[in-house]
Amino acid sequence: MAALPVYRWRLAPDGYATRRQLRARGLRPGGQPVAAQLERPRRRRGPLVAYLYRVDLAKPVRPMTPARRAALAKANAARRVCPACGRDAGYVIPSSLGMCVPCAFPEGSTDGIAA
Repeated sequence: MAALPVYRWRLAPDGYATRRQLRARGLRPGGQPVAAQLERPRRRRGPLVAYLYRVDLAKPVRPMTPARRAALAKANAARRVCPACGRDAGYVIPSSLGMCVPCAFPEGSTDGIAA
């Protein structure tokens, strides 16, 4: 088993790209294995690592179908509904609260809220 080539940050040769760079070009890795990695040194911790894929083996991003678009809209709408009161909050409910802000902090309660 051969080791992956390791390049320093911003010094990777042409023909390699990260997942984000591929996505910006309208591509995806398409099942190919990681071809190389970038390492950015840090002072007090281990290096930051980014995996690189070959651009010539990348495949185009699959198009968004109407069914996929509808499923995504339904999932995003479900994230806006408060489980406590059942109303659409108008924003994505924070997972830290688990409910909309009015349900999490009723007007009569001032526990932990600075006035």
